[in-house]
Amino acid sequence: EVINLAMTISQKILAKACSEKKVQVDEIISAEVDKAMSHENAALVSKIFKSIGMKKVWDNERIIIPFDHRVPANTIKTANAHKIVREFVKQHDIKHFYDLRAGVCHQIMPEFGHVLPGELIVGTDSHTTTYGAFGAFSTGIGATEMAGVWATGELWLKVPPTLKIIIEGKFPKGVYPKDLILHVIGDRGASGASYKALEFYGKTMEDMSVSGRMTICNMCMEMDAKAGIVPPDTKTVDYLAPRIKTSYTPIYSDDDAYYEDVLNYNINDLKPQIACPHRVDNVKSIDDVEHVKIDQAFLGSCTNGRIDDLRIAAKIIGNKEIDKDVRFLIVPASTNIYLQALREGLLESFIKAGGVVLNPGCGPCMGAHQGILADNEVAITTTNRNFKGRMGSINSKVYLASPATVAASALNGEITDPRRLMHD
Repeated sequence: EVINLAMTISQKILAKACSEKKVQVDEIISAEVDKAMSHENAALVSKIFKSIGMKKVWDNERIIIPFDHRVPANTIKTANAHKIVREFVKQHDIKHFYDLRAGVCHQIMPEFGHVLPGELIVGTDSHTTTYGAFGAFSTGIGATEMAGVWATGELWLKVPPTLKIIIEGKFPKGVYPKDLILHVIGDRGASGASYKALEFYGKTMEDMSVSGRMTICNMCMEMDAKAGIVPPDTKTVDYLAPRIKTSYTPIYSDDDAYYEDVLNYNINDLKPQIACPHRVDNVKSIDDVEHVKIDQAFLGSCTNGRIDDLRIAAKIIGNKEIDKDVRFLIVPASTNIYLQALREGLLESFIKAGGVVLNPGCGPCMGAHQGILADNEVAITTTNRNFKGRMGSINSKVYLASPATVAASALNGEITDPRRLMHD
């Protein structure tokens, strides 16, 4: 019998994680985890960890704990939870703990060198898929599962089937990776990749910055994907070089690997896209959504809070002032990005325009604090979710868009096509 050993990236990473030559789709494996990330929900994980009688974590150097969701603490309950985690970190000598000074978990994981191509990474946050931008298999898990990982370093996983997504074409003026991924989600639907791994190929992906790839992989979760992966290349290597000291071996799919489906997209004629309330897959072209009045505009998050996102928005805003009836909130994704934006004068231009710059974190994205929406208010935002009540009142409405569209809308007080304000 001839056994076909051809595998996708996901199969190869998972085979390596369970020390097998080959794994099959739908096979359940016991995988060894490379890195485990928890943010403030580490308080719940630590509680479960203690309840199963564990005295020592599996590896104090491979557990990463950043605070980002509710920083600085917004309630007494949050403050107490933070305190529990700080005590746990000291007790178990967790080497990589980032208190409220560092930034959003999905930004600082790669930024601080905790992500390598070919690794299996798990996080107690659904958007852990972001690290696939570096050729890792990374996915979100629950607090109970994470307590098991902290204890043993291992996890049961079912090997997912893989969809191959090929993107060709050049981004038209005013169109960005966020528009592309919204377009794909709108096309496939919210369960269009349920428990599947996605691999991204094509000239568009090769030309795309690491930041853009992070945006794409971050939002794979909104199609219910298990993982989203961009094969590593020179851009990946260049990003990682100053951040890591260890060597790594990038993993690629075999030429004859089996894909459940191959999807082709061409972006040459793509227009700015908007995900309309209350579903991420309720995606429309900007032409169909212009002139909806807004109360709040939010620029930032793990999806679009990087330096290039801030530059795009600042260029559109220029020396103009935002609409007097709009609250414009800006949250750089990390302290390093905050400092860079400060040096480049981007934050100054946002503040002069009437914006409010907040500390790096998640706050407004998940309606925790720093900008909760009131009844019947409308927000346009660069975040990744627009479910009912996501950013505040269940009677508010959230539209998702690119940094360019958010900036243009903040200026005009209504959803605006950024191409109207771009003069190159």
